[in-house]
Amino acid sequence: VQLQASGGGLVQAGGSLRLSCAAAISIFSISTVGWYRQVPGKQRDLVATITGAGTINYADSVKGRFTISRDNTRNTVYLQMNSLKSEDTAVYYCNLKWDGCDSWGQETQVTVSS
Repeated sequence: VQLQASGGGLVQAGGSLRLSCAAAISIFSISTVGWYRQVPGKQRDLVATITGAGTINYADSVKGRFTISRDNTRNTVYLQMNSLKSEDTAVYYCNLKWDGCDSWGQETQVTVSS
């Protein structure tokens, strides 16, 4: 599955960014999609996921600041990130899970300056 992510960049603390990830797959609407992030030397951690039924899960560290959404007509998942903190600095990856398969998009760097 090809996943094309975009929207990362450099932002000051307190600012906002929106990540997008488009999937070239017909079963997008019934898949679970989400975002993960990784900093050097650490494991890749869940940020947020949304199932095909619309069930959402957030990491505690981003609750109240980040919003995940999906547009099944565009096969795209979004991550709106508000009130960004320096600790949100990481490489972000979009992910799609379906029928036991796990697909990853390319890395998208998010850097929050304090």
